[in-house]
Amino acid sequence: QVQLVESGGGLVQAGGSLRLSCAVSGQTFSSYTTSWFRQAPGKDRLIVAGISKSGRSTYYTDSVKGRFTMSGDNTKNTVYLQMSSLKPEDTAIYYCAVSRWGVVTTTPGQYDYWGQGTQVTVSS
Repeated sequence: QVQLVESGGGLVQAGGSLRLSCAVSGQTFSSYTTSWFRQAPGKDRLIVAGISKSGRSTYYTDSVKGRFTMSGDNTKNTVYLQMSSLKPEDTAIYYCAVSRWGVVTTTPGQYDYWGQGTQVTVSS
């Protein structure tokens, strides 16, 4: 059983930064395609960023390109989402998820395991 535990969320002013962490247990995250999703109140859960199983390709949704960076630490079996230049519209619950697909897929239903989420609130 794979378990994912997110941390690092919080309240930040617009223009600020946060780093989210996703600790993976039960399997190495490099065995999966790993992604970050977010869900704002009343909205669908949408992908933010992802790294393919091979590590050779990454994906960022257009609205975060140049501001967010996803990375992983194999020694800690943890993936990160560094978020900079935060905007109020980035406010959401952020989830990490892993998929057996070899490429980053934007479809939540194609992910096999999810964390519980961490709240990010950006004030204007």
